[in-house]
Amino acid sequence: MSIFILLLALAIWGVVHSFLASHLAKDLFRLRAGSMDFYRLAYNIFAGVSFLPILYLMATLPDQPVYQVSAPWSYLMLGGQVFAALMLFTAFLQTDSLSFVGLRQLFEKEKTGALVTRGLYRVVRHPLYTFSLLYIWLSPRVSQNSLVFYIGVTLYVLIGAYFEERKLLRDFGEAYAEYRRKTPMLIPGLVLGKK
Repeated sequence: MSIFILLLALAIWGVVHSFLASHLAKDLFRLRAGSMDFYRLAYNIFAGVSFLPILYLMATLPDQPVYQVSAPWSYLMLGGQVFAALMLFTAFLQTDSLSFVGLRQLFEKEKTGALVTRGLYRVVRHPLYTFSLLYIWLSPRVSQNSLVFYIGVTLYVLIGAYFEERKLLRDFGEAYAEYRRKTPMLIPGLVLGKK
């Protein structure tokens, strides 16, 4: 039952999160409020706060160990997690971080951001997704609840990347199509990651 509850919670969060990120939701909000100045910041706060019940469920639902990697391999995995966290932070800084969080929009009129193709984005189209997935899957200790969470997050990221690709094609047109042809989606060097 824990598996079902966690998957259901992740699915509900994913649908709401994705809808609120869509052009449709933004257009509806713009019609209602007239201004998008604080939408991105409110969206990020809502996403974070609404994710807390999932973390609570992971901690409180019945759980059992699936596997635990012993030393020295666990140290290697922890090192990989540190690397993934550093790359995640680097990728975040290579975007317009203030706009990404929603703070810039409080002081300036919101505009479509520039297509980022430098730094880690030169190697992979979605470094934030890639290094987030790398971080979670390098956990040396995995329980039933964390495994369900990792699988759910991975599915959400893959589905989200598909829809984000479509949105980026609409927003940036041929420039994004060209970038997409040259750069793998999530895993550098993987032929399946290219389109």
